[in-house]
Amino acid sequence: MLTLPIAGLPRDRCVVMGVVNVTPDSFSDGGRWFDPGAAVEHGLELVRQGADLVDVGGESTRPGALPVDRDEELRRVVPVVRRLAEAGVVVSVDTMWAETAEASLEAGAAIVNDVSGGRADPRMVPLVAAAGVPFVVMHWRAHSPSMQQHTEYADVLEDVLAELGEQLRTVVDGGVAPERIVVDPGLGFSKTGEQNWTLLAHLDRFAALGHPLLVAASRKGFLGALLADEVGPRPVGERDDATAAISTVSAMAGAWGVRVHEPRRSADAVRVVARLRAEASDG
Repeated sequence: MLTLPIAGLPRDRCVVMGVVNVTPDSFSDGGRWFDPGAAVEHGLELVRQGADLVDVGGESTRPGALPVDRDEELRRVVPVVRRLAEAGVVVSVDTMWAETAEASLEAGAAIVNDVSGGRADPRMVPLVAAAGVPFVVMHWRAHSPSMQQHTEYADVLEDVLAELGEQLRTVVDGGVAPERIVVDPGLGFSKTGEQNWTLLAHLDRFAALGHPLLVAASRKGFLGALLADEVGPRPVGERDDATAAISTVSAMAGAWGVRVHEPRRSADAVRVVARLRAEASDG
């Protein structure tokens, strides 16, 4: 398992990244943490539940979500990042925009998590390169309003690997140190449910790219579809057991981290995997 040079994060097991959505339209929580004070308290609670770091975002990236004005994103995100960092929390900022990333880094964020992998804002890669911070590069084809119109692949696994590999080369050529890059397959972003399962079945291929791997499957629609009954898909808030199962699979595949809304189950899962790995290596 590859790790990142960030103080305060475990290096002997998969890391658990908790999610704080400072948005009124998150698919997961519907705006419960939109107030900055509530968002900070929620972030602290995620740490108490076992999150190793907290990912703060101010723009929903669910399919169909509308973009947020840059000033509004800054207003939502930066105070939350600052207060969590001041409390000693390792913070990641979830943004596609260099202005928000820069302000968040100044406020104490340690990682930039860009779902576009630097493609949405040409200023992002130079900023991250100059700052020398870890950068999450996700497979991405289009912004939220149109992302699900771009799910055509000749071979979803090979195409995603090829497109992600091309973006990784662009990021490295832009000056970001390879050892500071995290890869994310982009589950749910320009992917159908079946395509998500295909990628999850081959996480070893993403781990083989030579960078730490982040898996973000938490509460997503393909889990709701899997667990559907006669009433319909499993409600969003009742998908955490399935999310923890994905966290187990991800940890076993050598992922650096999992991004989840409810950390406790996943924190338990990755510790079980780490203990089994330690036993196997001792044997």
